[in-house]
Amino acid sequence: MSTAILTGQPVPGSSLEGELRSLGFDVRIASGPAEAETLLAEVPADRRVAVVDARFVGHEHALRLGLTDPRFPLAAIPGAVTARPAGRQALTRALARENSACDAPAGADGEPQAAGSTAVAVGLADRLATSLAADGADLHRPDLGSLVATVPDGPQARNEARQAVAAVDDEAIRLKSAVKARDGFFTTFCISPYSRYIARWCARRGLTPNQVTTASLLTALIAAGCAATGTRAGFVAAGVLLLASFVLDCTDGQLARYSLQYSTLGAWLDATFDRAKEYAYYAGLALGAARGGDDVWALALGAMVLQTCRHVVDFSFNEANHDATANTSPTAALSDRLDSVGWTVWLRRMIVLPIGERWAMIALLTAVTTPRITFYALLIGCAFAALYTTAGRVLRSLTRKARRTDRAARALADLADSGPLADALAGPLRKLPARGPLGSRALVALPGAALVVAAAALSPYGSVLPVAAAVVYVLTSAAAVALPLKGALDWLVPPFFRAAEYGTVLALAAHADVQGALPAAYGLVAAVAYHHYDTVYRIRGNAGAPPHWLVRAIGGHEGRVLTVAVLAALLTASRFTVALTVLAVAVALLVLAESIRFWVTAHQGGAPAVHDEGEPA
Repeated sequence: MSTAILTGQPVPGSSLEGELRSLGFDVRIASGPAEAETLLAEVPADRRVAVVDARFVGHEHALRLGLTDPRFPLAAIPGAVTARPAGRQALTRALARENSACDAPAGADGEPQAAGSTAVAVGLADRLATSLAADGADLHRPDLGSLVATVPDGPQARNEARQAVAAVDDEAIRLKSAVKARDGFFTTFCISPYSRYIARWCARRGLTPNQVTTASLLTALIAAGCAATGTRAGFVAAGVLLLASFVLDCTDGQLARYSLQYSTLGAWLDATFDRAKEYAYYAGLALGAARGGDDVWALALGAMVLQTCRHVVDFSFNEANHDATANTSPTAALSDRLDSVGWTVWLRRMIVLPIGERWAMIALLTAVTTPRITFYALLIGCAFAALYTTAGRVLRSLTRKARRTDRAARALADLADSGPLADALAGPLRKLPARGPLGSRALVALPGAALVVAAAALSPYGSVLPVAAAVVYVLTSAAAVALPLKGALDWLVPPFFRAAEYGTVLALAAHADVQGALPAAYGLVAAVAYHHYDTVYRIRGNAGAPPHWLVRAIGGHEGRVLTVAVLAALLTASRFTVALTVLAVAVALLVLAESIRFWVTAHQGGAPAVHDEGEPA
């Protein structure tokens, strides 16, 4: 249980003590800094502690925002300051200094007062927050908006503060703030108006965001199973259940915001389950189509490849510009001006086909058309969205004068997923010119990526041309990452690698033209894509890339491309299918085992909670 140290006895009629207990705090009372320091030392080091002014008047949700958010080691609102275990040392030092400063304070008559007196406890919480900020501590101060949090000086000010509290419905504000600040049109207007109430219902019954996330996954898997029946009734049920899954997907994040139940494990589950749900549904549609005599596995795999590459573009661009200097451009200025016109904001959010619009389209088309039409619409919509967003980001990159940092270059190198072959060749290839046409690492990566996909797509099955192209791809891939990825367009290097690897597997499996080849390729790309998503989520959580041994064990992107090309050249189509299946299972077992181990260990070890409020997925 967390501990709240009140600096003095609560004012008669105050509900502060009860509110703190309802927020999960064990309340203790200190008469001054000396006693507060003693009580702080008694609190176990693995528990949250808060110092709260006994005169505090405000909304309970203001206290919740200031004192219970697990994402920040130190936080403060007027009249209260809190520290998680990671911030305890800083709070302890600040309180020790405050206690020393109050060893013999002068009273109103000029006579010294005892350090433990109530008088010196007045304003202690705010003085501690000021001291922490002066020390350069990362002190979070939540935006309270119209919520009241104040420490009134006297009875009149207290009555005015209580009237201000009564004038504002903090529950309405809490519900409103549970909804993501930036989201797509469909989610904002068709889901969130009622899903927030489902989130509150879940909170009042003790359900956790992770439980809702799991329910969303199970619902989507049932939807995929319904789609796999291949019947019209199954397709209609699948569409309805997919929308229900999306409602729950919105609810879990709103529940996390409503009750501030953020966690490292929860952020990982929410992100990975979104991808698992969507790609499992693609597979269900392909199975259902096959039952009706229509083979759309190539379309399903193409949709997964395109959607994954879109995400890699998003991730790479954001990481490249996360802390870039001079991060402005005329294109960005134009975008900001368009954002000032209300209808353009929603139009631009819709045409990028975020998860809400995308799943609504898939659900509707599943129910009323065929899987083939659904995939055609999905591929066309995602292709347009990819061209729109990528073109805008290329223009921004070319017109901004930004200097990429070492951190950004390291993140892009991790996202590149280079294996032992690229590592071995990178050293000798570092002598390539760092300026001029070869100065852009993206221009080094592009020819090899395009060549290997073209060779796989245009050559008959069993040809050695894809193998030769894969060798060239290994060389260009090594050259691309031989120098730090700090060029204006170097954030395109990881997307080029993803498109090359996934596209090669798709083309070779399609040319095999035997039953099971494309489903096996789908499984392999899904396993590798999970590894790439896992890399992104680790970087976002400031946990670094997956361990080097794992990247080497699964070959790196260039090693896998070469391996698949060689297998296609040496094996019959049926044996190639078996080889793809074995490779998919091996990669999936390795990356899943390491990923689960890492995230569970991080969660149990008290890693800082994270919560993504970025672009809609």
